[in-house]
Amino acid sequence: MRAIAFYLPQFHPIPENDAWWGEGFTEWTNVRKAEPRFSGHYQPHVPGQLGYYDLRDPEVRQAQAELARAHGIHGFCYYHYWFGGKRLLETPVHEVLQTGKPDFPFCLCWANENWTRRWDGEEREVLMAQDHSHADDLAHIESLFPAFRDERYIRVNGKPLFLVYKTNLLPDPKKTAEIWREAAHKAGIGEIYLVRVENYFQGYDPSPMEIGFDAAAEFAPHWGCFGEKVSDKIELFEEYRDCNPLIYDYDNIMLGMLGKPKPDYKLFRGVFPSWDNSARRLNDPVMFVNSSPEKYAFWLSQIARYTYQNFSGDEQFVFINAWNEWGEGCHLEPDGKYGLRHLEATRLALGLARDLFEATEGIKQSSGTFAISPEKWYELLADVYRGSRKLSADELNMVAAFGPYVFFAMAPMLDKGIQDQFNLALNNKDRQIAELYDSLSWKITAPLRKIFDMFFK
Repeated sequence: MRAIAFYLPQFHPIPENDAWWGEGFTEWTNVRKAEPRFSGHYQPHVPGQLGYYDLRDPEVRQAQAELARAHGIHGFCYYHYWFGGKRLLETPVHEVLQTGKPDFPFCLCWANENWTRRWDGEEREVLMAQDHSHADDLAHIESLFPAFRDERYIRVNGKPLFLVYKTNLLPDPKKTAEIWREAAHKAGIGEIYLVRVENYFQGYDPSPMEIGFDAAAEFAPHWGCFGEKVSDKIELFEEYRDCNPLIYDYDNIMLGMLGKPKPDYKLFRGVFPSWDNSARRLNDPVMFVNSSPEKYAFWLSQIARYTYQNFSGDEQFVFINAWNEWGEGCHLEPDGKYGLRHLEATRLALGLARDLFEATEGIKQSSGTFAISPEKWYELLADVYRGSRKLSADELNMVAAFGPYVFFAMAPMLDKGIQDQFNLALNNKDRQIAELYDSLSWKITAPLRKIFDMFFK
């Protein structure tokens, strides 16, 4: 399993941002100015141990990599900005390539939108426009070859992994893919692995194969799964009553994205810990309330488990949005409120998914065509209830909290009536997830979790 976290490089000043937004502008400028807009609203997001860093500092980049590695993140997916030969915010990646540090896997995602004054509500004012042409396609891909040749660059069966944020903005994405592939072959790079980001921003997302790509990566939050707005249930502070926030519930998008049907193409699944871009947008911000590290841990564990079951080898990817999108309230990096809890949740969830997969695979291999034989099932029961032993109160809580979630992973394969029953069962999940997270060590109770997973499968 390779968990890849999207990474924003806009934490250092550049001349263009100085001209557009004011001298010294970085992502931190908006993050510092954020204010709560209703009672209980978590703003501003104040960074924890890494502080208000500058990505030109190699010690910061090293510390980020060490934190990520220690908590199960395989690599970073750096946003890459290219506008007809002009690059922006390229300094961090350039220095990573030049210095060879940190020694941490990475790949690139072309953020191929026009830059506008969207942050202050002026979407129509273009600051830096894309200028598409076949000649530019060639120049663009050739500029990436030094990164593709780097030994740290993330590959799929030897092919450098390259993502495009919005393929629908390309005039002819299939032709672009052909140009990129041909140039890579001529340069000795070989095949490249192209992934379009699936976000539903523009409605229909084509199959990757239709445009000459290899797969898609699910961007979270997926805008087709938001659920109903809860804005009318929240009383804004008087000074913000005209800002028209779009407020949704984290639970609804989590269940919506978990319940999406499996497509007929390769889709690497995604998850996000929280989201609130009111630091960037005075008007019409999008927020998700009721998020928590515990819910994120559950969601990630299910997405990771799905990935183990549906992909193999180098294609076992999970994409997390994001490592450091502080202006969108979407970050794994430690903050003043949660500290390391989102990172620890990442480590626990990925470890749980791995252990469950290995346990069930082991039973399949030892039991022939059946996932678990009656004899093996009985043997497990005898071990759990050895002698006259009864489950302790903590173990019973673990069973109550964990059992429904394991079964819920099968919900997309079940009919709607059964799904509805399990949705009702999940209404009490906040308390149960908290108990799961805070009860006995996950490591100590690993055998119990594995056994109940086998039962429910």
